[in-house]
Amino acid sequence: MLASSLVRAEALPAVDKQTWHFNEKIEKQFGYASAVRVGDTLYVSGIPASGDMASALERVYKGLSAVLAAHGLDYRHVVKETLFATNIDAVVANLEVRKRFYQGETPAASWVQVDRLVMPQAVLEVEVIAVFPKAATPAAVR
Repeated sequence: MLASSLVRAEALPAVDKQTWHFNEKIEKQFGYASAVRVGDTLYVSGIPASGDMASALERVYKGLSAVLAAHGLDYRHVVKETLFATNIDAVVANLEVRKRFYQGETPAASWVQVDRLVMPQAVLEVEVIAVFPKAATPAAVR
């Protein structure tokens, strides 16, 4: 009786996605891509950094800038940010670093304090989601 009430699952087609790597060898070893584009959306993996929070924020947001620029985007196109830090108070104390990159363009954001990140020495990791303008085409990716 139970078997007759189960809905038969049909195989769904694969998602049309384009992956992009900063360092393909390392990323494939760990099983991730620096960025994945699906349709008009770019999902950028977290970029970690160590050191004092001000310099970590600077390095992370410069790294995110490089990924966005490689796809013809900038911080105006970021719609969601997720920030993981080992000390949220240190992030808040250095908000001017972050604000320089966004230049008034505010994304939806979640900030989470964690005990540690995948790189034990890292104090910060930030990931973003960006949306391509309607005029952008996949050819914009370099």
